[in-house]
Amino acid sequence: MIEYDKPMDIERRSFEIITQLLGEQVIPAENELVVKRVIHTTADFDYAENLAFSDHAVAQGIAALRAGCDIVTDTQMARSGINKRVLEGLGGQVHCFMSEAEVAALAGRRGSTRAAASMRWAAEHVKKPCIFAVGNAPTALLELGELIRGGALSPALVIGVPVGFVNVVESKQQIMDAGAPYIVARGRKGGSNVAAAICNAMLYQIAR
Repeated sequence: MIEYDKPMDIERRSFEIITQLLGEQVIPAENELVVKRVIHTTADFDYAENLAFSDHAVAQGIAALRAGCDIVTDTQMARSGINKRVLEGLGGQVHCFMSEAEVAALAGRRGSTRAAASMRWAAEHVKKPCIFAVGNAPTALLELGELIRGGALSPALVIGVPVGFVNVVESKQQIMDAGAPYIVARGRKGGSNVAAAICNAMLYQIAR
């Protein structure tokens, strides 16, 4: 039995195992590293089937990151999981506005959730275009869909992977229908770790 005591060795071997277990399942080459990174993060092979990509979404996301775009998330967990060293080296930053007093006030005025208000706040205050990575709150995704359809926002990419049962499936479908580039986990699965993994999969393709 081979022992792996270095993180990079463990990760490399993990990806080898993922490739083996995927067998003959066909994943488009452009999307392959994103799908495998999510499987690596979750140990859930359902993501090979339920991750949906708009045309050239990964390439568009990578191009935006290379150009120094920012990433906006709906949780501190997702923000913590994104590789800030690589992102900042490209000129970008990662933001989560959920705890901002201005966002709380905006949510109160609009009668919305903080997650929804944080997306609207970001749309008005973060340099554009940016990537939105939603891993927890369907209301954040619904707000983004409304902003996009209303012409108030043209994101570089929307990563829509909230997890749960209420408005989760519907919010993901709305993003897929909104007209912006997207990577979406269809169904109820997802999470902040998945949102961060998708961001990192693109960042690591730039950094390698």
